[in-house]
This record gives sequence, structure tokens and C-alpha cells, in this order.
Amino acid sequence: MSETFDVVIIGGGPGGYNCATRCGQLGLKVTLVEKNDKLGGTCLNVGCIPSKAMLHASELYETAGKDFAGLGIEVTGLKLNLDNMLKQKVDAVTGLTNGIAYLMKKHKVTVFTGAGRIDGPGRVVVGDKVLETKNIVIATGSEPTPLHGVEIDEERVVSSTGALSLKAVPKRMIVIGAGIIGLELGSVWRRLGAEVTVVEYLDRILPGADGEVAKQAQRIFAKQGIEFKLGMKVTGVEKLKSKLKLSMQPAAGGDSETIDADIVLLAIGRRPYTEGLGLETVGVVPDKRGVIANSHYQTSAPGVWVIGDVTSGPMLAHKAEDEAVACAELIAGKAGHVNYDIIPGVVYTKPEIAWVGKTEEELKAAGVAYKVGKFPFSANSRAKTNHETDGFAKILADAATDQVLGAHLVGVGVGEMIAEVCVAMEFGASSEDIARTCHAHPTLTEAIRQASMAVEGWTMQM
Repeated sequence: MSETFDVVIIGGGPGGYNCATRCGQLGLKVTLVEKNDKLGGTCLNVGCIPSKAMLHASELYETAGKDFAGLGIEVTGLKLNLDNMLKQKVDAVTGLTNGIAYLMKKHKVTVFTGAGRIDGPGRVVVGDKVLETKNIVIATGSEPTPLHGVEIDEERVVSSTGALSLKAVPKRMIVIGAGIIGLELGSVWRRLGAEVTVVEYLDRILPGADGEVAKQAQRIFAKQGIEFKLGMKVTGVEKLKSKLKLSMQPAAGGDSETIDADIVLLAIGRRPYTEGLGLETVGVVPDKRGVIANSHYQTSAPGVWVIGDVTSGPMLAHKAEDEAVACAELIAGKAGHVNYDIIPGVVYTKPEIAWVGKTEEELKAAGVAYKVGKFPFSANSRAKTNHETDGFAKILADAATDQVLGAHLVGVGVGEMIAEVCVAMEFGASSEDIARTCHAHPTLTEAIRQASMAVEGWTMQM
């Protein structure tokens, strides 16, 4: 049995379902193929969304236990109900996946459940169905990167998926990898009572983030109780009856050592997912990392497009969403574009970490002359009244033109605040433009304005 479509999209995550939505809006006959029963991909089902539900709930739990008394709120009988905490996570995911299913119906997107496989130019096979099309969009996303010597069972040795559904709070958790996923999920279980140790191969946390921000964040997390072992190579995890034994040695060479844990979380990153996709039938060859190259979202095969985690660029849901819209518009004969210089990154710990644009290290390496403006949240009125003064805002601007080149923030709520700088940069704003824009007082966003003032040395608050 065969059907014909203008566009066949393989993968129902943020890239896939947004591409399908935009194709439907543009009048294209489109189908979305998803191997799982629910749409939303990793992000919605076992990634971004459930992790934020657990981050929020665990933050409230810790705040109630540690901070309420100082605010004049007396709490008695505080108790963790992990089953209910996990249930509210599932409820949030279910509501959103149902919303995506409705969105597909609204925009007349046909959905096929099953593993989609390319079967030559213009053909996608799903079970016993053959889908004929002029355009195939690959949006298959990514999967956790494995590590030799560490066997994931999703019970004691877990990926991010298993870490979101632990049946009990572990006494001791080891997180392998000091990136975004490891820090977020490690912070969840620390707040709920686990002793957390983060083991990282590099000599710093958050590779790719601004160095000053990463150092400040590490100091804050260490103060909260997370232990860091940096510059260490994990060589294996031994599963004993009553515990796990992780072996590691200095990345630069040296004697090995072991540490015990109840749970080990492997969070060293993700890799593109292309298994069984049939790329060979259209002559598309991923590189050694599994990345499918693209030229304005087009692969080397005519009529085959690629977006999201499976192609180049940061593995971020919002990056995939932007590419999805641009790709759909190009297929429809319109102009589609993504500004890759202005894709924000956020770590949803407490405090949050957010950035956009260039880091100081990148500007120095490129030989770009720049100016720096910084402002601490300890001097921000709203942060002080909220008793949440950790962190700072930093603005980087071109030394000659004053155009904003980047922003790097550590602080409560900065994941929302970074959007202000994204908009400013999209319009080519200077640091003075932000500095002379009136901000409500008292607000946390004033820290961005004050950091922008500091670029030229006229900060107004201390």
C-alpha cells in the first residue's frame, strides 16, 4: 500500500513536529513518521520537559526545608513523596504530548507510528506502508553517547532516561560528565538527599561555556554540596551485589582509584541517531560522529533534508525548532534562515546559567578586540530582597563599534532573562542601546542593564 505526500518527515521530536506544523500551514501535504507511540521525541518524553518538572519540584522541596524559616514561614512535617513527584512529571509530559497530537490534527498532518526507513529516492517505508514523496526530512534526533566499560541497565547504571524515574533517592550518586545533563540531574537528586559526585574528563565543568561563568558555577555547586573530580578518566563500573564501584584515573596519566555508589548516571553527551534509517539507499554518508552534513538543511542527496540533533550545530530543542521552520519554508519555495550566532544555551540548575553569542575565549582566539561589562546579583535590589544573590551578568561588546557580541549570566531566573539579549543582538544592538533602555525597578533584568552600563564604566547601582 502506498500513499503520496509533498513532504515525509522522519522523527516526531521538536524538529519533526514543528516542521510538520509549518508545512501544514504552508499548504503542503505532509506526513510525520514516529517510531514511538507518543510524539515529542526525547525532549518532551524523557528529556527537557520531565527534567524541568523534577528540577522545579526538587527546588521547592529544598527551599521549603532550608529557606522558608528565614522568610518567616514555619513548616512542620515536611516530607518527600517521591511517587507523587514522579507522577506530576508524568502528568506534565502527558498533557504536552496530547497537545502535539492535537496540533497535528489541526494542521492536517498525517501521522504514522512505526520506524521510518528511507528506501531509495522519494520513498519511505513504515511497516507495510510505502510513502512516496518529493521531500524527505530527517529529524531523528539523538541518543546518549555510550562509554566503554560502563554498561547502562537503566536501574543502577542509568542514562538521563533512567535518572528521571529512579524508584528511591540513592544514598550516593556518581555522575559521569559535567555538562548540562549531568549537572541538572545531579542537582535534582542532591536536593532530594543524595550525596552527588561529578566525574569529568576535562579540567573544568560545562565545556564550551564562558570560562569565568563555569568557574563561578562550580564554586556555587560545590558550596551546595556537589563534589567534583575533574581531569579524571572513567575506566569502568563494576556491578556488585550491594553497590557499584567506579574506577577512574587522571586523564593526564597516573594511579587509578575507585569510588562507590548506589547509582551511576552516564551523561557524557549525545550522538546523532541514524540506526536503520536507510541512508545508504540515497547515498548519504554521516561523518565518524554520526553527523549528517547539510547545506542550508539539504543533504548530498536531492530532496533529502536534515534538521536538529542529527546534523551539525548544538543539540538543542530550540535550535531544531528554528531549523524546522526554515527547512519547511525552503521546501515551500520561500526564504528560510536561522541565525546561528544567536542561539541561547541554558543550564536549568539553581542558580541557572545562560549564555548567547561569543565567549571571551572565542573572541581572544579570533583576535577580536572587545570590552567587558559585569554586574553582580549581590548588588541587584530584587535579588537581595529574594535572598538569591549568587552569580552575575556579563556583557561582551565590540571595542570599536560597541555591538553586543555575547552575554553570559549566572543567577536565579537567567534562563528567562537571556531572551532580552537575544532580541538585542538580533537587531544589532550596542551595549549602550541596552544601557539606555528603561528597565522596571526592582527587577532581576536590571543586572543586564547595569552590566551593559559597565561596558563604558557608568554603572548606577552598587
